[in-house]
Amino acid sequence: MSAQLGIGSRVDHPHFGKGVIVDTASEFYIIWFKSQQGTKSISKDFADLKIIEEIEGGGTNEVITIADIEQALNNILDQRLHEMQMVPIGQRWKQGTMILKPGDPTLASKEVPIETFFHKIVMVRDRLRVMEQKINANKVMADDEKVDLQQYITAIYGSLTTFNVLFKETHHQFKGMSGKE
Repeated sequence: MSAQLGIGSRVDHPHFGKGVIVDTASEFYIIWFKSQQGTKSISKDFADLKIIEEIEGGGTNEVITIADIEQALNNILDQRLHEMQMVPIGQRWKQGTMILKPGDPTLASKEVPIETFFHKIVMVRDRLRVMEQKINANKVMADDEKVDLQQYITAIYGSLTTFNVLFKETHHQFKGMSGKE
């Protein structure tokens, strides 16, 4: 990659996914990746880094504040709220059907394609993650209030672990509270 990307440029990494350049150095970019919930240093020479949106890098050291980074991340999170991440369903569930059968035999069953149900589960997961990030970034709430809401979100994740069997890749699955504190 020959272009000098500036802070705020959006990129796509083959392993870490989509990210935003938050700082630059002489030989690498510091990129915040949603999938990692943090930053990674990526060589400026890394050929597989795809540019999604380029912001030209200046020849001088750019001054950026934490507020600038928070604003950029909030903008990206707001955009991601309306995008669906491509999450693969487990191979054995493709073209499958979920059957909801009432206890009363006189009532009709409801059949739903598993892919449709899986899509809804992924949307719930993604929106929970955005809500979690917005809680963490909230400047008005006290830390104890954030922790309280985080515990509810973690409990929701735990309730949704039943559906982990549908996910092809384990890193996309729900994770609830572990036994450790």
